[in-house]
Amino acid sequence: MTYETIIYEKKGRIAYITLNRPQEKNAVDAQMSGELADVCRMINQDDGINVVVLKADGGVFSSGSDPRQCEAAGDASTALASLERVVIAAINGDALGEGLELVLACDIRIACEGAKFCLPHTSYGLIPCGGGTQRLPRLVGKGKALEMLLTAEPIDAQEAFRIGLVSKVVSAEQLLQEVDEVTNSIAPQGRIALMYAKEAVNKGADLTLEQGLRMEADLYFLIQTTNDRMEGIRSFLEKRPPQFKGE
Repeated sequence: MTYETIIYEKKGRIAYITLNRPQEKNAVDAQMSGELADVCRMINQDDGINVVVLKADGGVFSSGSDPRQCEAAGDASTALASLERVVIAAINGDALGEGLELVLACDIRIACEGAKFCLPHTSYGLIPCGGGTQRLPRLVGKGKALEMLLTAEPIDAQEAFRIGLVSKVVSAEQLLQEVDEVTNSIAPQGRIALMYAKEAVNKGADLTLEQGLRMEADLYFLIQTTNDRMEGIRSFLEKRPPQFKGE
C-alpha cells in the first residue's frame, strides 16, 4: 500500500516505517497520524512480522506538530503503542514534542549523537496529549520527567542515555547498522514469546509485584500450549536453530 507521509516496507520478519515529510522536518499532522494508524493495524494482522523499525527521512526524526494539530498528532503515538510486535526507534535527529512521544511509544530506542529531545508543550500553554506525561516518567522517573516537562528545555543524546530515555547512542553513520544488529537478533525469535514478553513488561508496570508475577505465570502457562514451544524443545534436543511459525 502506498502512503503520502510515511513509507512502509517489509523484509522477511521485519517491517520498516519511515516518516516521510523531510521538508516539514517530519512534523506529525493528521494525515500522518491516520496513515500510521492504518499501517499499525495492518502490521498487527500480519503474523509474519516480529519486529518493526520506526525511522525517518532527512536530518530530523520529527520536529513535533503544529499546536493546532496536537490532538490529532497524539493519535499517532497511540497507534504505535498498540503494536503487539517489538518496535525499535532509529532516532537519526531531533525528536521534539509529538516526535518524542512517538519515540516513547517504542520499545527500544537507539539515537545518533547529535539528536536532541524535548517536550516543549508548556512553552505554548499546553501539555502533551500523546502519552508524554505518562510514558516519560515510566522510563526516566518522576523527577527527571517533571524537569523536562516543566522547563520545556531540550536534552542531548548523552543525557538521554544517562537517564534511560534511549538505550544506545552511536554516530549518525553507525545508526542504521546498530539498529540492524539489534533487529536481526530479535527477528528470529518466536513471535508469541516476543509478544507475551512485551505484554508482561508493559502491563506488569501498572500492577503490584504479586499481580505482575501472577500475570507472568498465566502467560507462561499459555505459551506452553503453543507449537512454537514444542519446536523450541525439539530444536534444542536436535541441536539446530528453531523454526518458529507463530503457532
